Amino acid sequence: EKRARALKAGNSMLVEVENLSKTFGDFRAVDDVSFGIERGEIIGLLGANGAGKTTTIHMVLGLITPTSGRISIFGKSMATHRGEILEKVNFTSPYSTFPFRLTVLENLKVFARIYNLKKPRERIDEQLERFGITKLRDKAISGLSSGENTRVGLCKAFMNDPELLLLDEPTAYLDPEIAWQVKNALLDAQREKGTTILYTSHNMDEVERMCKRIIFLHHGKIIAAGSPIEITQAILEEEREEPALEEVFMRVVKGKAA
Repeated sequence: EKRARALKAGNSMLVEVENLSKTFGDFRAVDDVSFGIERGEIIGLLGANGAGKTTTIHMVLGLITPTSGRISIFGKSMATHRGEILEKVNFTSPYSTFPFRLTVLENLKVFARIYNLKKPRERIDEQLERFGITKLRDKAISGLSSGENTRVGLCKAFMNDPELLLLDEPTAYLDPEIAWQVKNALLDAQREKGTTILYTSHNMDEVERMCKRIIFLHHGKIIAAGSPIEITQAILEEEREEPALEEVFMRVVKGKAA
């Protein structure tokens, strides 16, 4: 793979976030956050509801303008090269909505045009098969279940073969078998194409399996960063042989973390 060879050659840091803050009136949703993501990494962005995860992802996507700070992706500033960057990025969230009167195929055709894909129908059919929803191709979005809608979003996210994939709760509403397939699809993308993935999840077992590194947000600040076992030891303040992210999460939510 040409991309995999390129990953080894150049600067290993794909995303650089420096002193990122976002305020909404008197509320500071993200507070002086800094982190980097290396090419080919799968990183978990964890925290309770309201911790600043989605706001951070939306700033990385250029959907929200930071109050202060800097975001660089592919070595270029999001502030000045947004269009160029987004050609190689994709995003999905089960909480996003598609035009509900259009069919699954019609919706995906719109995104195929946005990304200027060659052989769009072939690419769409590949993704529908990948996520097991070929039979839903001509069904209106309004008739889909929450889990089916989640899978349409995943089809959209993979359509342009992104170098950077941002996922907000990618396995929400999915039954265990489909969630397992999705996790394997993410791991395959990382292994075979060097895809860099940043995602949020409330499934701690999933994060432990998928992520070599985690960024833990609490009230808009990073309170810990590192591997699952490093996060566990830092927040629980004790030696552990195995990660215990669910216990860590409960400790943070109960306000026992710094």
